Amino acid sequence: MNFISTRGAAPKASFADVLLAGLAPDGGLYLPESWPRFTADEVAAFKGLAWNEAAFRVLSRFTEGSFSEAELREAIAAAYGDFDAPDVCPLTPLADGQYVLELFHGPTLAFKDVALQILGQLFARALTRRGGRATIVAATSGDTGSAAIAALGGLPNIDVFVMHPKGRVSDVQRLQMTTSPHANVHNIALEGSFDDAQSIVKALFADSGFAGKISLTAVNSINFARIAAQSVYYFTATAALGMPATFIVPTGNFGDIFAGEAAMRMGLAVQKLVIATNANDILVRALKDGVYASGPSHATLSPSMDIQVASNFERALFEASGRDADWTAAAMADFARDRKLVLPHAVLEQLRGRYSAFAYDDDATLATIAAVKAETGRILDPHTAIAASAGRVIGPELARAGTGAAVILSTAHPAKFPDAVTRATGAPPPVPARLAGLKDLPERMDVLPADADAIKRFISSRLLS
Repeated sequence: MNFISTRGAAPKASFADVLLAGLAPDGGLYLPESWPRFTADEVAAFKGLAWNEAAFRVLSRFTEGSFSEAELREAIAAAYGDFDAPDVCPLTPLADGQYVLELFHGPTLAFKDVALQILGQLFARALTRRGGRATIVAATSGDTGSAAIAALGGLPNIDVFVMHPKGRVSDVQRLQMTTSPHANVHNIALEGSFDDAQSIVKALFADSGFAGKISLTAVNSINFARIAAQSVYYFTATAALGMPATFIVPTGNFGDIFAGEAAMRMGLAVQKLVIATNANDILVRALKDGVYASGPSHATLSPSMDIQVASNFERALFEASGRDADWTAAAMADFARDRKLVLPHAVLEQLRGRYSAFAYDDDATLATIAAVKAETGRILDPHTAIAASAGRVIGPELARAGTGAAVILSTAHPAKFPDAVTRATGAPPPVPARLAGLKDLPERMDVLPADADAIKRFISSRLLS
């Protein structure tokens, strides 16, 4: 399996190369040179499979040539052994044509664990084989940071630097990062937005001298290994339903929903992929108006989606353009310069054929949390609630038409956002054992300006100490 860059100017790479590099050297994002395909019978055979076997069947299509079958199976077993749900990502009924795909049963109670736990296992194996050290820099809007720390904290030959926007993640999200006891973990509270943090990560990669000196890599959703791992639950959910579904995905950086497109390109029948987002509605506007234009980032009750520039949208644009790397490279250069990109009609129509989009404000988020709790007893976190807001419209329509079901991706445990849940329902959510005592632990973090040079100096000082 070879991988290519969306911008066309990077050499072909193996899965292990992609895993360790994160971002392609031409600034693009890696994708398979050609998508592996499952036949209809192979897709049907996912029904009843244990999670580990399902993960192996998907991931082995990408890892061939980089990891042996035994290595991959061992890594999968280690990655998912600490999940609270035996089937890792259970599908549960909600109401009236709606189901909830629970992705929050991992170590940090967020969907990022599904990808980062296996990424960490494979990363450690690849690094051991090649020798040397690696420096991981991650920008997080809340959950990627803690999931990366849980997966990579304490591993040898790895240093992990995590940037979160100061004051714009929940207290629980912050504590899950800053209370890590591992010496190889360095937390940065950035005086800026998530988009600032993401821009700094890209700037660090763009400085090839610095990136090479510290063996820089990324575990954000720009790393294709995460996309591959997240595509697994689209297969398992569809198999459990026994029919194609409309997947409604809380969307910020576009990685989780692009994993649905990846599954479709591998042969999975999906009715529609629905973007559900908050006041940071760049993707809604792009599909509606045909103009991908960033604006100021708005702080909301769903902070993991407080993103104006969705990095993985580049992958969708590349595919929608017919894999035109020259156009994609030029389009991304235009967007970087103007913060605006007018989508060609053909590209826009391809996107609209696969995706639709809805945006909901904080009031709607709170109303949905309250309504779902009153009607079903289920407590939703504010990100899942945004998807459920769309699901409460789409699900009944599908049920009346007899054309399938709406699957709401539940991306975080409600206990990670107790303030929002309390505002909506009048009471905080129960605290799971994994979060008990978190407030009593000492925190370690450094507050830094949103400046790439300042981040470089900080990283260099920590690696030399």
